[in-house]
Amino acid sequence: MAEKLSPAELLLYRSNLLGSDLTVTNFGGGNTSAKLTETDPLTGEAVEVLWVKGSGGDIGSMKLGGFSTLYQEKLLGLEVHYAGPEDDDKMVGCLPHCTFNLNNRAASIDTPLHSLLPFAHVDHVHPDAIIALAASAGGEAATKAIWGGKIGWLPWKRPGYTLGVMLRNYVAANPQVNGVMLAGHGIICWADSARACYEHTLKLIADAATYLNSKLVNKPAFGGQIVVPNPDRAAIAADLMPRLRGMMIGARAKLGHYSDDAETLEFTGSADFIRLAALGTSCPDHFLRTKIAPLALDPAKLQDDVYLESQISDYRAMYATYYERCKRQNSPAIRDSNPIVVLVPGVGRITFAGDKTTARLAGEFYGNAINVMRGAEAIGGYIALDEQEAFDIEYWLLKEAKLQRMPASKPLVSKIALVTGGAGGIGAASAARLLREGACVMLADRDATAIEDVHAAFASQFGKDVIRSTVCDVTDEAQIQAAFDATAREFGGLDVLVANAGIASSAALEDTTIDLWNRNYDVLARGYFLTARAAWPLLKRMKALGGTSVVFIGSKNGVAAATNASAYASAKAAANHLARCLALEGAPAGIRVNTVNPDAVIKGSRIWDGDWRQERAGAHGIDSGAELEEHYRKRSMLGRDVLPADIAEAVYFLASDMSAKSTGNMINVDAGNAQAFTR
Repeated sequence: MAEKLSPAELLLYRSNLLGSDLTVTNFGGGNTSAKLTETDPLTGEAVEVLWVKGSGGDIGSMKLGGFSTLYQEKLLGLEVHYAGPEDDDKMVGCLPHCTFNLNNRAASIDTPLHSLLPFAHVDHVHPDAIIALAASAGGEAATKAIWGGKIGWLPWKRPGYTLGVMLRNYVAANPQVNGVMLAGHGIICWADSARACYEHTLKLIADAATYLNSKLVNKPAFGGQIVVPNPDRAAIAADLMPRLRGMMIGARAKLGHYSDDAETLEFTGSADFIRLAALGTSCPDHFLRTKIAPLALDPAKLQDDVYLESQISDYRAMYATYYERCKRQNSPAIRDSNPIVVLVPGVGRITFAGDKTTARLAGEFYGNAINVMRGAEAIGGYIALDEQEAFDIEYWLLKEAKLQRMPASKPLVSKIALVTGGAGGIGAASAARLLREGACVMLADRDATAIEDVHAAFASQFGKDVIRSTVCDVTDEAQIQAAFDATAREFGGLDVLVANAGIASSAALEDTTIDLWNRNYDVLARGYFLTARAAWPLLKRMKALGGTSVVFIGSKNGVAAATNASAYASAKAAANHLARCLALEGAPAGIRVNTVNPDAVIKGSRIWDGDWRQERAGAHGIDSGAELEEHYRKRSMLGRDVLPADIAEAVYFLASDMSAKSTGNMINVDAGNAQAFTR
């Protein structure tokens, strides 16, 4: 396959291979390049063009459009504008002027590392084994021991043009090297072909890993384990995460991610845990995702809200002090001071961020940092990033400008919803509407096959991070509680409940059996009650974050009497009135409770695919096919079909801040039915 690829495609192929393995480089980290001959679109002449991973890209998932392309001759000519380290930011501003073929992909801050080296193919990666050397007091000596002078060493320098100049000068003075360790950063290496460069990179990583493993044999990591993993840690995390989330007050709510991987449990349960955790991370890629240091909690005090509040408050005060101590005259304003990484011995690692993907990545980056600390401690002692250097990276004006250019967040980003009956027409449509506006959604449905299919479709459409699913029968208390526990553990809490799971039946009073009556009330009244009751503690925890929302999917029949539907209609009426009662009870805690009353949502509905269709057609004395749909369409005042997506619009309105001052209300989505007008 590779032999059929163009030079640019070979660079992409190599990059994707390297980036797809998180033991090679972190998500979004590292960069690859090739100096290729291209035809100048203006002169028609052959020119040398640097293809290098663009700013913000991920070499594991990027496409060809993820590369910046720049005239190599112009890049080399930029040095006339460079007078010293104080010009680093200015030099970044020069890079767009070197763009080849109007490529609008912004060049990375690391571009000079590639352009100033004379080699055709260059890789710069951040594998844990390499960073362990780069962040250890014994790293330089270990580098010499492993490679015998073939790999050089440069002391820490913040990424930028100055580091590129230092690297070029070092390589020129040491022609025997075929790579250089960058203290705190990673490694950079090169070769004459894409394949040779790829193989060289992998060989260097393997060499480092083999060396570190030899130092760790028969030696307990982090001073040995003093806290064993708690067998109930998943339940502890489900209880703890919403409580922490509710205390992390800021511009917007946080999304959580939990991990109890073996490496984290080993680290948090170790004798050296507190000492090492306080040092923070070393590699800039790690630091930017995880903040100056994690918050470590005492596992014996997790049920004490006063303790948790004080720990978060103390962390915010520590962060503010760090900001004041390190800020410069032109530093951006202080950012969110809440912790990103929370570590609990015996329980694991919890990370919080403004969206689920960022929270997950922060956790993965801290997992990388743990591996780095393990290796660094084995060869001379772990060295964290200098505090002022860390601050200067975190509050870099170039980074701030990049943040300011980011598009506005979607309205429901950082919101967490649970939708019962999530595999049905209305439930799936409501979930999709919330996902489209940025929410994370837990789908709950008793049909395991159907919910799996809907989950897979949404994961493909919206991304795997924001969607979860669970099999749940809303008449089963244990299954309901398990669904909410899973939501808390997967996302950090709950902001929106859409109680939608339902059934429908039609029978004359004399034909309504006790079983039929109970089945309607079990699902439509008892099920809504049990679901709301299980959600209540989670929703109350979120009061300080701006309030929460419960949306009941009711029915026109809950307001207006229906022929041959006494069990169904009265159960829906019970649910509707339950919503009003809960609106009264929830208001002091910021919980809004509203109802959407659909009517005749035939297309796309699983309920209407069953006996209900035949039964309602019989009740009206008409055919169950197109005639039934026409009957309901004509019956409506507007003469229009009502679709699941129409109900979903009302759900979104009631779930969002657009209805922030509405509670105890009913919205009819029925194309108009005077009999169902609310009174």
